[in-house]
Amino acid sequence: MSNPYKNLWIYYLQGVIRGNELEKVISIYEQGSINNSSFIGNWEEDGFSFLFFSASSDELVQKIVEQSKDLRLIDKYEMTGEAWHGEAIESYTSGSLCISPPWKIPFVNKPNLKHILLDPGVVFGTGRHPTTEDCLSYIEHLCSSQYYSISTAIDIGTGTGLLAIAAAKLGCKKVLALDFNLLAVKTAQKNIRLNSLEDKILAIQGRAEDFVSLPADLVVANIHYDVMNRFFEIPEFFQHKWLILSGLLRSEVNKVLDKLIKEGITVVETVSPDGVWNTILAKGNSNVSCNCKTDAKY
Repeated sequence: MSNPYKNLWIYYLQGVIRGNELEKVISIYEQGSINNSSFIGNWEEDGFSFLFFSASSDELVQKIVEQSKDLRLIDKYEMTGEAWHGEAIESYTSGSLCISPPWKIPFVNKPNLKHILLDPGVVFGTGRHPTTEDCLSYIEHLCSSQYYSISTAIDIGTGTGLLAIAAAKLGCKKVLALDFNLLAVKTAQKNIRLNSLEDKILAIQGRAEDFVSLPADLVVANIHYDVMNRFFEIPEFFQHKWLILSGLLRSEVNKVLDKLIKEGITVVETVSPDGVWNTILAKGNSNVSCNCKTDAKY
């Protein structure tokens, strides 16, 4: 398998494409040849769309724009996949995990190594960001130990699904992988299938505040502070056994720590290897009575 993201053509549109109209148009104009289609995905954010292709698709995008009065082409970019991600997409190890793109699987002769196939697509997150590496380290610390008994987890802002997959690989029996962005969810679902973990991980689209009340031994949230701050007002969030909170800048981490301490949460450790990004490991108030639905399934 070769790298499908070696070169990218990115079309920046004002407006959001409704429903599955994009797939319909692409299917029509590419004679329904899905396997040979150059279309990679559609990233929607704040009323704008980014269409990703592995080949120049000017005529097709023009037809897509013509189909809707709400769309306008703003710009087009051509770049390598590595330029888009800001780094090379390479195999690497984190603790007992070996994380590899499916087109570049290394031979690693190391006992007890657990392999994860990760196709990042065009979703940010190859796993090498300091916050991701810190989260992986804490997930392994908790999930690989029988002492902590982590059998269920929620990964908020799952992106490529890496942290959810890591939790499952390290012994977690059921994981809910959540993201508000549909392309991120589709990417996570693909990676879940690549690792044959469909029976352990469910990836869904949704808002974090609608799911943090679900019962789970562990909640991982590597997200923007503004999003994290919204579910701090939900009492059930603090009643999980363990919390891993990341993606926090120096000015934000102190606000989060103040909130955790106010709620009686035990902060086990805060790390910031690069002095910029911070990750918190905290023990929740799992002994407090919780109004969560104990029959929730994920």
